[in-house]
Amino acid sequence: MKWTRGVVKRKVTWAEGLFTLEIKAPEVASFEPGQFLQLGFDEADGHLHRPYSVASPHRETLDFFIVLVEDGRLTPKLCKLEEGAEIDVSARAAGSFTLKHCPEESKSIWLIATGTGLAPYIAMMREQEVWERYEKVVVVHGVRHGSDLAYQPELIEHRVKYGDRFAYVPVVSRESVDGAIEGRITTAITSGELEKTSGLEFSTESCVMMCGNPAMLDETESLLVERGLTKHKRKEPGQIVVERYW
Repeated sequence: MKWTRGVVKRKVTWAEGLFTLEIKAPEVASFEPGQFLQLGFDEADGHLHRPYSVASPHRETLDFFIVLVEDGRLTPKLCKLEEGAEIDVSARAAGSFTLKHCPEESKSIWLIATGTGLAPYIAMMREQEVWERYEKVVVVHGVRHGSDLAYQPELIEHRVKYGDRFAYVPVVSRESVDGAIEGRITTAITSGELEKTSGLEFSTESCVMMCGNPAMLDETESLLVERGLTKHKRKEPGQIVVERYW
């Protein structure tokens, strides 16, 4: 793998152990919103690196939305980085979690995430394609605590700019938060609350992108298949596009 030099330009802390690193890495090749890059460091026993979806379109400075894994090897190091710190960034992005894999005839799009799975959607919404292509864009963000609901100012700006064409639905599982659905994403789908709150129904006229916790992905996919949607495959295009973090 070819590496380029990255320099931390800014660190935004959303909550304890939840942060965004803005990394200047001008030598990274052009990529599509939704793809991922590797971040890492040289260590005595080899190169330590992990993939992270980029929370910004391709540009000189790239955003990475990261959660601290206490017993992990890499995220504790990333969490300690401050402005001016150097880090290795892969020269090329990878991954197929992009708008290219959504059906061309889709009229609306669901962007469903848990935790830092929100990152690729932030990147997509910073470009015009998603807004030009769909009549309605719905972002569903599932988290444990209200403090984990990152990127609020930016999401509010989309609502102000696009009005009813954009819906943001936070879902919080471990506490009651004003303006959020309490519980899990799958429960909100089963009860119909998610569709009611967003003002959009799940249908074959929508593309549904999902990124985050594997249990959420599996359960949500099953619920959507029951509604007549199908998972996208290379030889069998469908409405459900999935990105698995682990």
